[in-house]
Amino acid sequence: MAALGEDLLGIVNKLQDLVFNTIGNDSLDLPQIVVVGSQSSGKSSVLENIVGRDFLPRGSGIVTRRPLILQLINIPNEDEDAAEPHSAHSVATQPEWAEFHHIPNRRFTEFMDVKREIENETARIAGNNKGINRSPINLKIYSPHVLSLTLVDLPGLTKVPIGDQPTDIEKQTRNLISEYIAKPNSIILAVSPANVDIVNSEALKLARHVDPLGRRTIGVLTKIDLMDHGTNALDILSGRVYPLKLGFIGVVNRSQQDIQGNKSLAEALKSESDFFKHHPAYRNMSSRCGTQFLAKSLNTTLLAHIRERLPDIKARLNTLMGQCQQELASYGDQHFSGKEHRGSLVLQLMTRFATSFTSSIDGTSTEISTKELCGGARIYYIFNSVFGNSLETIDPTTNLSALDIRTAIRNSTGPRPSLFVPELAFDLLVKPQIKLLEIPSQRCVELVYEELIKICHTCGSTELTRFPRLQGKLIEVVSDLLRERLGPASQYVESLIAIQRAYINTNHPNFLGAAAAMSNVVSNKQEKERKRLVQEERERRERRRQKELGAVNGTETPEDEEENGVPAIENLPIRKHLHKGTRSMSPAVRENGTSGIAATMNGMSAGQFNGQGGPKDSFLNYFFGKEGGMPGGPPTPSTNPNLARHVSQSMEPSITQSIRRQEERQRAPLPPKDDDYPVTPDYNSPFGASNEPALTDREAMETELIRALISSYFNIVRESIADQVPKAVMHLLVNHSKDVVQNRLVSELYKEDLFEELLYEDDAVKKEREKCEKLLKTYKEAAKIISV
Repeated sequence: MAALGEDLLGIVNKLQDLVFNTIGNDSLDLPQIVVVGSQSSGKSSVLENIVGRDFLPRGSGIVTRRPLILQLINIPNEDEDAAEPHSAHSVATQPEWAEFHHIPNRRFTEFMDVKREIENETARIAGNNKGINRSPINLKIYSPHVLSLTLVDLPGLTKVPIGDQPTDIEKQTRNLISEYIAKPNSIILAVSPANVDIVNSEALKLARHVDPLGRRTIGVLTKIDLMDHGTNALDILSGRVYPLKLGFIGVVNRSQQDIQGNKSLAEALKSESDFFKHHPAYRNMSSRCGTQFLAKSLNTTLLAHIRERLPDIKARLNTLMGQCQQELASYGDQHFSGKEHRGSLVLQLMTRFATSFTSSIDGTSTEISTKELCGGARIYYIFNSVFGNSLETIDPTTNLSALDIRTAIRNSTGPRPSLFVPELAFDLLVKPQIKLLEIPSQRCVELVYEELIKICHTCGSTELTRFPRLQGKLIEVVSDLLRERLGPASQYVESLIAIQRAYINTNHPNFLGAAAAMSNVVSNKQEKERKRLVQEERERRERRRQKELGAVNGTETPEDEEENGVPAIENLPIRKHLHKGTRSMSPAVRENGTSGIAATMNGMSAGQFNGQGGPKDSFLNYFFGKEGGMPGGPPTPSTNPNLARHVSQSMEPSITQSIRRQEERQRAPLPPKDDDYPVTPDYNSPFGASNEPALTDREAMETELIRALISSYFNIVRESIADQVPKAVMHLLVNHSKDVVQNRLVSELYKEDLFEELLYEDDAVKKEREKCEKLLKTYKEAAKIISV
């Protein structure tokens, strides 16, 4: 059984050498014993006692600053063959020696040289600032006086950084220790000083965190001889204080005075044995204490652990081999020779690239992102959200002022006035507004083109990354194809806007039309007038209430006469007319005295009466002629005497007419002012007092009518463009590119003289493949070792 155990440990050591020599880390999670303890807990002394040699650096502060992987290999004196690969002569003359992994083929027979090499190698990697480093030092010690073990000595836990140590030295140390002891195949050797309360042991605290049941933790109590007189560690060693499955083992190390006095380890081990044999508390359990018992326990525990974990190591090894083979297959076959083979490979990669490009657009790709929209989904988003919203945000008349519309109306009539709103003015104004749709339409084409370029750059496979020149050529050819199709798509979209501007179809079934537009304008005006009259009535009633309060207090003035029921002389005609329409209002309104609202609702606003109470002709007489007046009002007679006067009146009246009209305005009562449409035009300037266009009633009506017609027709065109532009982009750019991408790639790149250049491999891919091949070879060798 001992020989079998030694063979198992030899297998693990060979695996560890193989893994560290090729991989640089313990990817197999090999069984090993990890030594954990705080500074000055006696870790180094325990290891030196096990080896029987002084070989570890000593000093103040943190000394072990890199993990030390220590392989102890037993070489029996009577079996010289066990010293292979070294000769029998070398074993006889050099019974003990050490070897470092970083210095191959060199033996250290003087252990003081081993100590110096550890210090130098630590300083070379970890620096001289007392900081730690994760890179391990691999040390093998061949000796007939040791039991075969694999130990890992880790930096001691520290609380306060000293000197120029990093401020987070404690966190770094804890993370490093946790990384090693967290591996399920590691046995934890928790070293704690006996002269410190066990509940304060940092080593046991870390061990419990990863091994809460204590199944793979061995406790070591050092400095038992330094405990206070009258105290002992018997309860701890018996497992009554802190139970561990593998138990506690007490040891006595050399004191600092013994080290300075050059007391040999042999003498120290003898002193330790005598201490336990003669101590009254420990003599009954002396056979289970001391360094020799610790070494035997570790050897037995490690071999049993290896035997238990060997099936898991084999399974882990098979898994790593499968992953490595899969990764190697992703890099492709590096042995391709011959024109036919290279041509077949190029054609295969082209087909995969074209298929990936098409499937990304269609949404059938196997590599669909869950983080953001891409491919065809992104194109759909551009059509419906980006392009659609940009069209909806366009106001058909936002850039048309009242002055612009009035000027267009005047310019379209020439030297004579018009009976109706000139159709030429509508055409003149609506065409520039349709032009506003061109910018978002062209932007839609550009966004789809950019998305296709993005798809082109992201549809390369892992195998294609082997050949950067081929990948670059594929992207270049597809980008040229998309660039060629961008022009026709953009021109067609431009022509769609031009087609809409070329013919203004006022006979469209969805077009509002002049009559409906006028009805809406009049309705809006009447609603505004109604609200204004209601507001005036409220203000009048409030003034009346205030003045009634003033009358009660004896402060009534002559101005209150009208408010108390005596009508003013100058407003009598209007008030008579307003009184006639009272019956058309609801009882609630009649009770409030708003008699003027009914007249307005019947199309007879206060501004349509002259001084004698007769109605003046409105713009509706011009627009509807002899067939009707304003909606809701009395019909206009076909022989209206005022019609001839209005027809002969030009938009720019003569000086005599202006003077006569000014006199009439002075004689007539002032109508209620409409805030939206000033009724007192200034013919000497296109602007009023507020620098806004001063419009007549007719001009205000014409302006609102033109706005309504433009908005109606613009909405028709906008709906058509929102439907036609995505269809054009899909047909001319997206679908065409999908259909011809395969043929374009073959015609441009499938050329025999380009094969060698296109199949040039990336140097980084070559290195990764070589690394993967080496790793696979290592795992196969490990499989052979573990199967013996």
